[in-house]
Amino acid sequence: MAERLYRRVLKLRPQDANALNLLGVAARQRGDIATALSLSAEAVARNPGSPVFLANRGGTLAEAGRLEEAAQALRAALAIRPADPMALRNLGQVLCALGDAAAAIEPLRRATTLAPATPEPWIALAHALREVGQDGAAEAARRALAIPGLDPSLADQARFLLAALGAEAAPDRAPAAYVRDLFDLYAPRFDEDLQGRLGYRTPALLAALVARAGFATGRVLDLGCGTGLSGLPLKPMATRLEGLDLSPRMLAEAAKRGIYDALHEADLLAWLPTRRGGFDLVAAADVLNYLGDLAPALTAIAAALRPGGLAAFSIEKGADAPYALGNGLRYRHDPAHVEALARAGGLTLLAREETALREEKGVPVAGVLFVLRRV
Repeated sequence: MAERLYRRVLKLRPQDANALNLLGVAARQRGDIATALSLSAEAVARNPGSPVFLANRGGTLAEAGRLEEAAQALRAALAIRPADPMALRNLGQVLCALGDAAAAIEPLRRATTLAPATPEPWIALAHALREVGQDGAAEAARRALAIPGLDPSLADQARFLLAALGAEAAPDRAPAAYVRDLFDLYAPRFDEDLQGRLGYRTPALLAALVARAGFATGRVLDLGCGTGLSGLPLKPMATRLEGLDLSPRMLAEAAKRGIYDALHEADLLAWLPTRRGGFDLVAAADVLNYLGDLAPALTAIAAALRPGGLAAFSIEKGADAPYALGNGLRYRHDPAHVEALARAGGLTLLAREETALREEKGVPVAGVLFVLRRV
């Protein structure tokens, strides 16, 4: 309804920058980022001094993964209207995504001062403070939790942060909304970051271990497929390759590769039971580290395999506890406990390999690769 009204305005007044901006907002809200980018650019071109248009342009660029341009547009908006809490929050989140959490703290603090009853700036501030090791992260998360009527998904994220800080017990999984939002923002630069800056090689190592375990070809599920980086080494093994992920923007990037026969946007614990016996191989590269208790996932993976089918996955290696939430907001697992859970879920070990999964802040991340067969 609103979009029809804005289009009617444009027919009468083709130069109306406000209608262009509002159409861009509507396109962004329904997930049409390409159209939103075009409309927000046109609105700014018509009125480059509008802080509203610049802020919307910045938010749209951020959703498109064009983070440096987003920061530039948001700073331009704030130079004109410095007390815009949403632009301040968006700038802080963009700076965090660019790896500059220290620079994000000041705009996020200003956002919380201007909008103390809005939870998102508090949660973003807690993330930034935790990332740089400054005091106050737990207090910021608690301020979010104290806001009346807090959305349950935001409450889960605040509690997850507190757990990572050691201030609460770790939940049995990362909040789905947190994982989805994280990878939606990360999608456009995921491959470049992982393969370049982080030295990521888990998919290739996992596929090689699967081949050595004797898998030749069959129906393959790439669980937590992301942008499809993990699907590339699986494709030669697949008579049919399907991908599953929580993040719609990751799936959009995966679709561009043209290697999948089907892609599904869903939570793995909800979706796997719908495909009982549907696959010869289920592979999960760097996916299970967003789950603490792996028993439900391993049972669901086993159920999705035909008898004799293979499960292949990586974990970040932990010790002294079945699982623990690490500083990077990912879970580490005790390999012996994982093997015990797999056996209980109907999977027998074929191969296990310890390796460095990638680097984090210049330090190798110790991991373990598993290949198991459904009994």
